[in-house]
Amino acid sequence: MKISNETKVGALTSIAIAILFIGYSFLKGNNVFSSENTFYTEYDNVDGLAVSKPVLVSGFQIGRVSKLTLQPNGKIRTEFKINNDYDIPSNTVARIVSADLLGSKAIVFELGNSTTMARSGDPLLSDVQANLMEKVEPLQKKIENLVEKLDSVLSGVNSVLDDGFQRDFKSSVHSISVSLKNLEKITSDVDGLMGSEKNRLANIMANLESITNNFKNNNEKINKILANLDNLSDDLSKTEIKATVDNANQAMMDVRAITDKINKGEGSIGLLIHDEKLYHNLNNASQNLDELMKDLKTNPGKYLKISIFGKKDTK
Repeated sequence: MKISNETKVGALTSIAIAILFIGYSFLKGNNVFSSENTFYTEYDNVDGLAVSKPVLVSGFQIGRVSKLTLQPNGKIRTEFKINNDYDIPSNTVARIVSADLLGSKAIVFELGNSTTMARSGDPLLSDVQANLMEKVEPLQKKIENLVEKLDSVLSGVNSVLDDGFQRDFKSSVHSISVSLKNLEKITSDVDGLMGSEKNRLANIMANLESITNNFKNNNEKINKILANLDNLSDDLSKTEIKATVDNANQAMMDVRAITDKINKGEGSIGLLIHDEKLYHNLNNASQNLDELMKDLKTNPGKYLKISIFGKKDTK
C-alpha cells in the first residue's frame, strides 16, 4: 500500500511535536517516562539556581528542580521532581550548593534520620551553602585592611629613610665593619699569643692545680696553724702588748715633762738654752781651753820644766 505524502507529513509532524513536548518537559525537570514525587521548599535567595538543575544525594542524581516561583513574602518557592524509587525522610534538608567555580548551583539532599517518609507534595527543610565568594569575602576584607596598613607603614618608612638617614646608616655600617675587622685582628693576635704561650700556661695551670691540691690536703694543718696564731695574738694582746703600750705612754709623759721644764728654763739644759749670758761664757771658756791646748802642744816646755839631773832650774 502506498502511503501518501500528506500522511508522511502528518506523521513526521506528530513525531516532532511529541519530541518537542518531551524535550520541553525534560528541560522543565519533568520525566515523562517515569512517575515522580514532588517536594518543595522556600529560599531567601536562589542566585545561580535554575529549572532542570540536578538534585543530588552523595553526588548521585535522584531528580531535578522543576519550578521556581516568587512568593508574596519575597521568598522563592522551589519545587523538585524526585524519582519515586527513592524514599525521602521527612526531616531531609534541601541545600543549595555551588556546582562549579562559575557560580552554577545544584540541590543536595541531606537525608534526615526520621523514620517517617515525606509524601509527594510535602515541604522539606531548606539551607544555603555559602559560595566561594562569600567565603573569600571576609578574607578579602582582611587582606584589604592589611594592604592599607602596609601602605601606611611603607609611607612612614619612606619618610624616615631620607638622604640624611641613609648617609648615617652607611656610616654606621662602615664603622661596624671596621670594628669587626679590629675584633678579628685582636682575636687573631690572642690566638697567636695563646699558641706561643700554650706550654707556659699549661705549666701555670698545673702549678695552680698542685697548689690547690696542697691546700686541700693540708687544710686541717692550716686550720690548726691559724687557730694557734689566733690564740697567740689573743695572749699577746692580753699581756705584753698592753704592758708595752703602757710603758710607751709613760715614756712619752716623761719626755713631755722634761720638755716642759726645758721650755720653762729649769735645769742645766733649760738654763743653757734660755740664758744667753751663760751660753756666751761657756762658749768663751771652750775657746780659751782650745787655745790653751793648742799652745800646750806647741810649747810644752813653757808649762813643764824637767831636769835630767834633778837640778831645779831657777831664774
